[in-house]
Amino acid sequence: MRFLIMFVVLFSYAYGVNNNTTYDCTKIFQAKKNQLLLRLDQIDEQQQALSALKSATARLLKKKSALLQVQKRDIDAKLKLISQKEKAVAQMLNKDKQILADIKSTVMGKISQTYSKMKADAAAGVLSDMNATVAVSILRKLDPKVIGKIFTQMSPQKASQLTIMLTKEK
Repeated sequence: MRFLIMFVVLFSYAYGVNNNTTYDCTKIFQAKKNQLLLRLDQIDEQQQALSALKSATARLLKKKSALLQVQKRDIDAKLKLISQKEKAVAQMLNKDKQILADIKSTVMGKISQTYSKMKADAAAGVLSDMNATVAVSILRKLDPKVIGKIFTQMSPQKASQLTIMLTKEK
């Protein structure tokens, strides 16, 4: 029994001293716990804000991407239309060039016929006075016998110049 009393006294003494210390520690731990809970609430709010920002950014990015795809399709369609029009214009240009070449050929043919029907001295006078390149293009359409008759009526220098130009390729 004595042992029991002593155990109780020691235990109450130990518990009494630790009770004040435990009480102070409990207050400190409670204060720290409250601070940590407050900080945890702040972190939770920040995570919610971050999550909302991420989802808003993802929606905006998806919307912009869809708009970009629509614009890309529009640009591709316009580019295709421009390409088709460009091809059509190129075909028209080639056709116009062919028509112009045919017209020039017809005109030169008519002019050549006119010069072949002219007297040699009159044709020589006219061809001597005109641009040498034009004169050569007319002479190329004429029969060689007619050219020879015209050259005999020209000055030797002019006939020589036109002959040299006739020998060169177009």
